[in-house]
Amino acid sequence: MNRRILWALAVIITLVSAVYQRMTGPTYPARGSVTLDGQSLKLRLTRTHGGPGDQPIAIAVTDAAITGEVAWRRYPTQDAWQMLPLVRDGDTLRAALPHQPVAGKLEYQLHLRRGAEAAVFPARPAITRFRNAVPAYVLIPHISAMFFFMLFSTIAGLGALSRSPKARRDAYVGVVLLGIGGFVLGPLMQYIAFGDWWTGIPFGWDLTDNKTLLAAIAWALALWRMRGQRDARIAITVAAAVTLIVFAIPHSAWGSEVKWDQLPASNAR
Repeated sequence: MNRRILWALAVIITLVSAVYQRMTGPTYPARGSVTLDGQSLKLRLTRTHGGPGDQPIAIAVTDAAITGEVAWRRYPTQDAWQMLPLVRDGDTLRAALPHQPVAGKLEYQLHLRRGAEAAVFPARPAITRFRNAVPAYVLIPHISAMFFFMLFSTIAGLGALSRSPKARRDAYVGVVLLGIGGFVLGPLMQYIAFGDWWTGIPFGWDLTDNKTLLAAIAWALALWRMRGQRDARIAITVAAAVTLIVFAIPHSAWGSEVKWDQLPASNAR
């Protein structure tokens, strides 16, 4: 198959995979709308907060007759729900969720009213997680390395299927990018954000770490098969397929999470 066609397919597959992973992840904002007195309000609630300070909530509501509160509690707990008033600031209703310890989670939900009408958003409370801020000089190289790893993994797999002579080279490039993005910058970012270098097997079940580990194992087997110029088309194809499958798992799922029963209640205001 023509090399340009292979690259075009690889780019499309990688972009679709990356967008799907992002949009299905637990940190992707909760989006939707509610209707009050015939007015449709588009809403967006963030599900992660990095750095010090409380997590701001801001929704654009031009109708001054619309008021509301934010119900919140620690997650996962059976704490009583606490209410925060939404305060009008021009055409915006604002509130702020209280800052939590690193990896602490809150679930929260908007309760909006206009006269006798009421609406709740989202139907199932949004869950947000607190973390330390990760500097751009770590975050951007990590994301870039992992994206291009997925790209070179995909082009290597497609190349192996079409017997491209450059499939092996693409595989080597992908493995180097995986090493940098997944096992150098990834743990560094995890440590900065949550204070742990690795929370996957054998220390935990963080799916981000574990899917990186599974991809590494698949590519290690492919490298072993590639030794001495042996035919490794099947191994490269399988490794690329494993990479696509495991990286379809939502990012940050089963990530670091505070065990509230091991902390004093005063850690949440």
